[in-house]
Amino acid sequence: VHRGAKEVTLLGQNVDSYGHDLPDKPDLADLLDELNTIAGLARLRFLTNHPKDMSTKLIETVARLDKVCKQINLPVQSGNNDILKAMRRGYTVEHYRRLIAELHSNIPDIALSTDVIVGFPSESEDQFQQTLSLLSELKFDTVHVAAYSPRPGSIASRELEDNIPATEKKRRLNMIEQLQEGIAAEINTRLLGTTIEVLVEGQQKGKWQGRTGSGKLVFFSNNGDYLEQLVNIRIEQTSPWSLQGKIKLSNTN
Repeated sequence: VHRGAKEVTLLGQNVDSYGHDLPDKPDLADLLDELNTIAGLARLRFLTNHPKDMSTKLIETVARLDKVCKQINLPVQSGNNDILKAMRRGYTVEHYRRLIAELHSNIPDIALSTDVIVGFPSESEDQFQQTLSLLSELKFDTVHVAAYSPRPGSIASRELEDNIPATEKKRRLNMIEQLQEGIAAEINTRLLGTTIEVLVEGQQKGKWQGRTGSGKLVFFSNNGDYLEQLVNIRIEQTSPWSLQGKIKLSNTN
């Protein structure tokens, strides 16, 4: 922050496991409370979370702290319990649904993203359809989807046969991408006409670009220098992937 950073992202393979190995057992919520007091820091983010470690305390802390962005990445990976068990994820679809409901209840304006793997060994069409149905039900702002591929040294690569054809993996991946495009378009359309705070990160093709606290990409045109500034943008155009608008000069920070 002393060098000029306005946003900090806490990174961890399972960031919400933070503190489990420390003597006094502080957790991620405690860390966020401490960092929220840093003068000059505008935004705090953290990823990636694991459903087995996301606590009510953490959710309530995110809701309470003004600098913590109301955006959570919570990978689900599959909408079928047998596949989750084979992945050794340590939670069920029912547990995941309860977490999402708790997030919405405590943070009504939360932006949620998730990760999904299609074509895990022996994933049936019905099991895939359960994943598709879950995504349609929960309506995430962003879905990161990948086709399964064996990772050297992993348990799956040693014990499970990669038996889903590449063409089938691609079909399933495309189905999720098509579904998510429609969901993201619907969510972003609700922002039309609203004014949102954007942290400007740079320029692209003559336009300034930055991100909202919820992680949405925003473009706007202006001749001024807004690099690394927080500005208020009135949204005039939306798409599944980004927003476009005009700066409200009277409210520029």
